[in-house]
Amino acid sequence: MKIFLWIVIFLGTFSIMEFMAWFTHKYIMHGFLWSLHKDHHHKDHDSWFERNDAFFIFYAVVSMVLFSAGKNGWWPGWALGFGILAYGIAYFLVHDIFIHQRFKMFRNANNWYAKGVRRAHKIHHKHLEKGDGECFGMLFVPFKYFKK
Repeated sequence: MKIFLWIVIFLGTFSIMEFMAWFTHKYIMHGFLWSLHKDHHHKDHDSWFERNDAFFIFYAVVSMVLFSAGKNGWWPGWALGFGILAYGIAYFLVHDIFIHQRFKMFRNANNWYAKGVRRAHKIHHKHLEKGDGECFGMLFVPFKYFKK
C-alpha cells in the first residue's frame, strides 16, 4: 500500500509542478521577479548562465529539503522530492535543451508534440516585456499550438 501511495504522490507532484511552473512563470517571473527573468527574453549578456536560472536553483533546494525530510523519517518527502526532481529534469530537457538549444541535442525532433511545444514557446518569446505574453506553460500547452 505504501508503494502505491508513493507512486500517487510522485505522479501528483510531477503534475502539480506543471501548474507551479505556469503560475510562477506568469505571476512571479513576469511579475515582481521580472528582473531575474528578463535576461531570458532579452539576450543582453554573453554568459551561458542567466539570472533566470535562479528559479531552477529555488526548486532544486525545495527538492533537497524534501529529500532530507524523507531521510529523517517522513517518507512522503522522498516522493515529493523525486516528483519535483523529475519535473525539473523534464523541464530542463524540454526548455533548455530542446527549445533553447543550450546543448546541441534533440535538434531534429519533429513530431506533432515537439512542433506544438516549440511553436507555443516561440509565441511566448515573441513578447519582450513583462506585461505582455501568452502561453506560460511548458509540457502542456494549449491545443491551438498543435494545429498546422
